[in-house]
Amino acid sequence: MKDPSGRHRSPNTLLRALIRDADVTYEALAHSVRAVAAEAGERLRTNRSAIAHWVAGAEPQAMTAVYLTEALSRHLRRPVGPEEIGLLPPFQGHGVDWHTDTLRALHELGRLDLDMGRRRALTAAAYSVTALAVPDSDWWSHRAAQAADRPAASRLKVGRRDLHAVRDMVKPFSRADQRHGGGHARTAVVQYLTSDVAPRLGGTFTDDHVRQDMFSAASELAYLSGWMAFDNAEHAAAQRYFTLSLSLAAEADDAPMAGHVLRAMAHQAVELGHPGHAVRLARASVDGQRYTRAAPRERALLGVVHARALASAGQPRAAAGALLRAEDDLAMAKPGDDEPGRVFFFGEASLAHETACVLRDTGDLAGAQREFRRSVRTRKASSFTRTHAVTLGYLGSVQARQGAIEEACATWARALDAMDGIRSARARQTVTEMRRALSPVRGRGIPIVTELDARAAVHLTESA
Repeated sequence: MKDPSGRHRSPNTLLRALIRDADVTYEALAHSVRAVAAEAGERLRTNRSAIAHWVAGAEPQAMTAVYLTEALSRHLRRPVGPEEIGLLPPFQGHGVDWHTDTLRALHELGRLDLDMGRRRALTAAAYSVTALAVPDSDWWSHRAAQAADRPAASRLKVGRRDLHAVRDMVKPFSRADQRHGGGHARTAVVQYLTSDVAPRLGGTFTDDHVRQDMFSAASELAYLSGWMAFDNAEHAAAQRYFTLSLSLAAEADDAPMAGHVLRAMAHQAVELGHPGHAVRLARASVDGQRYTRAAPRERALLGVVHARALASAGQPRAAAGALLRAEDDLAMAKPGDDEPGRVFFFGEASLAHETACVLRDTGDLAGAQREFRRSVRTRKASSFTRTHAVTLGYLGSVQARQGAIEEACATWARALDAMDGIRSARARQTVTEMRRALSPVRGRGIPIVTELDARAAVHLTESA
C-alpha cells in the first residue's frame, strides 16, 4: 500500500502475527483500542478498517499506538512492547521514576488533576503494564532514611492534633466511595490532599512518630484517590496515584500501608487482564513485613487478592491455598483489634465476594454462585452499595453462564435497583456485560428479558 506521501509501505507482519496469536478479530481489537483510549479520556473512532490499514503497513498516531499495545497486552495476557508491533523507532511510554522527590510529585500530580485546562496531561497516557516494576529492597530502605533526614520546607508546625484531623477526614471520604462509587467526590479528595495535607508534609513535626504517621495518612489519601479513579475506569490516573501512595508509605516506613497499595495495584492488573503482572504485585504485597506487621483483617484482604491474581494466572491450586490462609486470617480478627481504619469494609461479605471471583475464574460456577449469594446475604447494602451492586451483577452473569436466564434477569434487576445514584464504571461494566449475555435470547419474546434489556439500555444512556 501507499502512505499519504505516495510511498509504498510493507505489510506489518509483526502486528499481523500478534493479532493471530491473540486469536482476536479486527473488530474486537478495535473495540479494545477504543476502550483503552476511553480510560485515558480520549474518544477514538478506531474500527476494523483501521486495524487492517495498520496491518497493511500504515502507522497509527503515537498515542493510538500506546493504546494498541495496551489492548494487545490484555488480549495476550502479557506485556507487549512497541517494537513487537513493528513501530520504529520505539515510542516512549509513561514510565515511573521511583527516585523523583515525593513531595514534588504530589504537588505536580494534584495540580494536573485539579486544573481542568491541564488535566489532559494526566490522562494523555493509558495505563501501561510495561511502565511499572516493583522497586527493589534497597529503594525501600533508602526512601525511609531519606525521608527522616529531609529538612523542613516551611515553618508550619505539625503535631498530633493535625494528624487526627487528617485521619478524621479520610473516614467520610472512604465511606462515600463505598456508598456512591469512585466517580463521586474524588476531586474533593485530591483537593484536600493537595491543599491541606501536602503543605503539612513539608512542615516541622513535633516528633518523628508524628512525621511517619502523617505520611501514612497522606499515603492513604493518595491510595483512596487512586482506588476511586480505578473504580471509575480512569486507569492511568489510578496508576499514578497508587505509585505516589507507595512512595509516601515508603517514606513513612509503613510496610502494611505499602502492602495495602500493592494489593490495590494487583487488583487493577487482574481486572485489566495482566495476570503475570498481578501475581508479581500480589506477591510483593504479602512479602515480609507488609504481611507480618499487618493486622489480621488486612492480612486477609491481601490474601484474597493474592488468590485472585493466582487464579487469573491459571494457578488454581495455589489460589486455593491463598484463600484458605485468608480465611484463617479473617477468623483471627476480633472486635477491638488495633487495626487501620482503611480495612473497615472487609469482612465476611467481602471475603465471600473475592472467593466467588476466584471460583468463577477457575471454572467452578456452582461454587461461585454459592459464594456470591453469601456475599449478597451478609453485606450491609446501605453502607456498601457500590460493591453490593457489583456483586449482584457478577452473580447474574454466573447464573446466565449456567443457562438460568430468568433467574439471572431477576438478579440483574436487583443490581439495577441498587445502582441508582452510583457513579462507578465497574458497576456500569456489569450492565454492559448483562446486555451482552442477553443478546442471544433478546429476540425470543421472553418478557423478563425484554423488560430488563430495556432498563439496562436506559441505565447505560443515563450514566454515560
